[in-house]
This record gives sequence, C-alpha cells and structure tokens, in this order.
Amino acid sequence: MSFYISGTGSSLPKKKVTNDDLSKILDTSDEWITSRTGISERRVLSSETLLDIAAEAGRNAMENAGTSPADIDMILCATLSGDFVTPSMSCLLKDRLGLNAKYVYDVNMACSGFVFALEMASVYFDAGKVNRVLVVCAEAISRLLDWNDRSSAILFGDGAGAVVLEKGDGLKDLVVNTKADSAVLHISGVESNSPFSEGYAKVDKRVVMDGQGVFIFAVSAITDGLSTMIEKNGLTPDDISMYLLHQANTRIINSARKRFGQPEEKFPHNIEKYGNTSSASIPILLDEVNRSGKLKKNDKIILGAFGAGLSTGFCLIEWQK
Repeated sequence: MSFYISGTGSSLPKKKVTNDDLSKILDTSDEWITSRTGISERRVLSSETLLDIAAEAGRNAMENAGTSPADIDMILCATLSGDFVTPSMSCLLKDRLGLNAKYVYDVNMACSGFVFALEMASVYFDAGKVNRVLVVCAEAISRLLDWNDRSSAILFGDGAGAVVLEKGDGLKDLVVNTKADSAVLHISGVESNSPFSEGYAKVDKRVVMDGQGVFIFAVSAITDGLSTMIEKNGLTPDDISMYLLHQANTRIINSARKRFGQPEEKFPHNIEKYGNTSSASIPILLDEVNRSGKLKKNDKIILGAFGAGLSTGFCLIEWQK
C-alpha cells in the first residue's frame, strides 16, 4: 500500500512512580496492583513538558530513519491534551524540531490514536502529497487523573513514541472503527468562562472509567480485530511474527495470546514499566522491539489498539528495515 516504517523513537519522563509510592497516597498495595494489571511502575511528567518528550521521541525516530528535519512533509501528533489548547502540539513540534512540514495536524482518538494517525497518513501517501511523515504520540495522562481514585490512578503513565513513515509498500492493511459510547470511558472537562453559559458547569478534567466495561470491550475488540486482520489477508496466527498491542492490562494481552495459541515472545509487553500511556503505548513498544533487533526484514507484524470513543484500530505491516 502506501508507506513503510523507516524509523522509530521514544521518550519517557525521568520520574518513576512505583506501586509502593502510590500505596502512600492511596488505599492500595504493590500486590493488589500487579495482580490485577501487571503494572509495577510508571513514568510521570515532573520537570519536563509534554513537548519536551514529544520532541525527543520525534528526534530519535528521525535519527533512526536517517532522515533530516528538512525531509519531513507532514507531522501528525496523537494526544489527548497538549501543553496548550492552541497552538496544537503538531505546530509546536514543527517549531521545536525545525521541520519544513506543510501539513500539521493533531489527532485525538485516545488509546487508538497511533493507528488512526497511520490511517490519516496513508491517505496523504495515496494522494501523492507526501513522501515522509513524522507521527508522534505524546500523552500526559497524569494531568488528567483523579489521584484519589485508586481504580484509575494506578493504571496510567506519561510517555511519547514516534515513527517516521516513507513512501513504500510496508503497510498491507489497516482498519479503524468507532462505537460511540462515552459512558464506559471519558475524560470530563467542559469549562466555560462565559457569563451567559447555562448548559455547562465548570468541572475538573479527570478520567472516568467503568473498569469492568472497558475490560469486556477490550478483550472482545482485540480478539475480533486480530481475527479479522489475519483472515482477511489469507494468513494464520503462526504467520504473524509479532503482535504489538495497546498496553492497557496484561490480562488482556495474555487473553489474546492464548486465544490464538501463540508463544509469549510474540506478544511483547512493557506495561510493567510504563503503565498505560494511551496512544503512545504502541510506538514506545515498537521502538523497544526495533532497537533490540527483534524485528527482521519481511516480518509480518500486527498493531492493535482500543480506547475511548469507543474506538479500535488494527493494521498489518511487513517490516522493511
């Protein structure tokens, strides 16, 4: 199809927050958190801005691709909340990285943002408008949590992941979908400074989540999405070299792995170190796998995400590096 991934990059905040750290401010424990989620620690922004880690991830991806800032035609930034309402994170990245990109857009699709950004990029490649695209996923979920709610505060972390896309045929298939449902998972935050506003009260921005509802949706979405991608392309689960899934819960990942009868090494994970970093989780994981030398030329990999919306995104990629 339209592109291949020529480089990967990532960046994490310096500050680590362990489960023991959380047990000092919440009624929880390391055993309680790890047994239910697989998470041991996460990173949170402290002295850095979100732009700082987003730019570092993008810079690392360009270096890995051997691409200069002048070569980038488009920037897509997947994020729930940038450092400013405006300018957009993509505009800020263009300035910080010294890019010449003509097209700059932010994408807000929560945990599915990376795959949705790839879908947007594919359209521009197919239209012949771009040769190289920088996709950066940067999330600061720590800013959006209710730190008194142990059901959600334990799950998330901050981070940024990035890829450089170049014209080619590495993308074999991509499917995104949404099922409008804000009750299961949303982040409140509609505010109004207008003296004439009657419809909206000022509320705190925070994650509101039905954990069991999200879990049920996620298990079904991952199973159905992977099955569709494999069968649609005339493959078997064994033909896939690696499954890179959104890092939300180890039980969800293991459920998918067992469903398709695959070994653990085909379902890499890093949620134990970083928690759920929303749209950044897949590109961070992809960067780790790439730099560790575990991906070989012509390997078939599936990227799979699910998140608020409710949304899902799956793509089949043949590795070209």
